[in-house]
Amino acid sequence: MTLLDTITCLLPRLAENQRKIAQFILEKPERVLNLSSQQLAEALNVSQSAIVKFSQKVGVKGYPALKLALSEIIGRQQLDEANPHIALHNKIAQSDNLMVVAQKLALEKNYSITETTRHIDFKLFEKIVDSIDKSQRVQIVGIGGSGLTAKDLSYKLQKIGITTLVESDHHVQIAAALTLTPQDTQIVISFTGKRKDMLTAASIARKQGANVIAITRSRLSPLAQLADYVLESIAEENEWRSSSISSRTAQNTLTDLLFMALLQKREARAKMLVMNARVMINKLDE
Repeated sequence: MTLLDTITCLLPRLAENQRKIAQFILEKPERVLNLSSQQLAEALNVSQSAIVKFSQKVGVKGYPALKLALSEIIGRQQLDEANPHIALHNKIAQSDNLMVVAQKLALEKNYSITETTRHIDFKLFEKIVDSIDKSQRVQIVGIGGSGLTAKDLSYKLQKIGITTLVESDHHVQIAAALTLTPQDTQIVISFTGKRKDMLTAASIARKQGANVIAITRSRLSPLAQLADYVLESIAEENEWRSSSISSRTAQNTLTDLLFMALLQKREARAKMLVMNARVMINKLDE
């Protein structure tokens, strides 16, 4: 996780002055490189010690170390923009042998699972599970790689008796969202949280009075701003990627945990439905 990712994750839990510092760094990281701690403190109307304490809170020794970390991030971004096709996928290079590719892929996926799990607010998660459990219907919205996660979650929820609506066609997603009521829930899955089609579906659901749950990378994304609840899917993915591998791994970590929590909550009835489905499917092979 980069320093900017760490700051984004901490943002909702920061005090007012610390949040002011965090938002400035997230919005203008290049400008921070040219400011001393005193100049930054004056620009934000906070104390110089607040800048130092904030730096330590985000995991670096002090303000100079924070600037160094920002410089490295900006440098990598500039390199990626200048040479967008150096990598085959994220950190995997065209020249890597198959064993190295496997090791890098395992590290990438493990990172997504570990960091996504580490950033779960479990009290909030329980509220989300309760909201889904009490819903008459659950619409699950996703496009592309996120659409695969949406389909998988829909199938799992149907197995335990939860009525779901899932469709990859955007026009049908809008039509379904228009049928939602305050007794329904919409789950929107989008790593960037910026796609217009996802924002449209979420806006409609919100107007209909349904609970909106966003599974997205950042609480600052446009999608997160529309949602009642936000689950952060943490993954390292740059603009050049062959597929949404690590982001989908992070999303599946959250959706699988939702499924397991609902399976626990619904106990005997859910287990019976799962067993009955298995028996019926096995009969097809007879």
